[in-house]
Amino acid sequence: MKRLAISQSNYIPWKGYFDMIARVDEFVLFDDMQFTRRDWRNRNQIKTAQGLHWLTIPVQSKGNYFEPIKNIRVSEPGWAAQHWKTIRLNYAKAPYFADYAPQVEAWYEQAGKLELLSAVNHLFIQGICGVLGIETKLSWSMDYQIVDGKNERLISICQEAGATNYLSGPAAKDYVDEPVFQQAGVQVEWMDYSRYPVYEQRHGEFAHGVSVLDVIFNCGPAAPDFVWRYQA
Repeated sequence: MKRLAISQSNYIPWKGYFDMIARVDEFVLFDDMQFTRRDWRNRNQIKTAQGLHWLTIPVQSKGNYFEPIKNIRVSEPGWAAQHWKTIRLNYAKAPYFADYAPQVEAWYEQAGKLELLSAVNHLFIQGICGVLGIETKLSWSMDYQIVDGKNERLISICQEAGATNYLSGPAAKDYVDEPVFQQAGVQVEWMDYSRYPVYEQRHGEFAHGVSVLDVIFNCGPAAPDFVWRYQA
């Protein structure tokens, strides 16, 4: 059995994104998909004393509304330094910030030199997987032949990758046609994001949906227990 998941690349994603990565044998970053504004592709949230705060990578999206994510370019080179400054100011007192700050800062230094949003997202996703002990193979949709049709393109990638099982987020239930997958020899499975344990989190009421950096800085080596090992 080979389990595969397919999702657009996101910027410093929440823990559920990495939970999904950890539960499959291969995770395909589907950046052939159209870029969507005000979405998770180029932004995410962190916790601050003033509440949830958006960190947004400025991109050249004006006039590029039909461009795939893989073609979207970063528009301001200074964004990375600003994001790291905001993270440092709000997590400096977190229990494990000092342990992981040099590594995360190095990611931001490298990200600030990259031109494509996909490359930035891949950098952080790969680095965070390393911190969380996730060894899943990361690949690109560009590595596979893309066909037309919402279900057909997913099935095609699964078949080309040799996957027997396709793991999907619950939001896709609106369009994933399970019988069509089954006819193609692919079993659909669904993620359950409802059972994550809480941890000691700074700045008020607990928030599950913030960037996974929150878990790392607050939980340190125990972070996987709150991201993907909690159901093991």
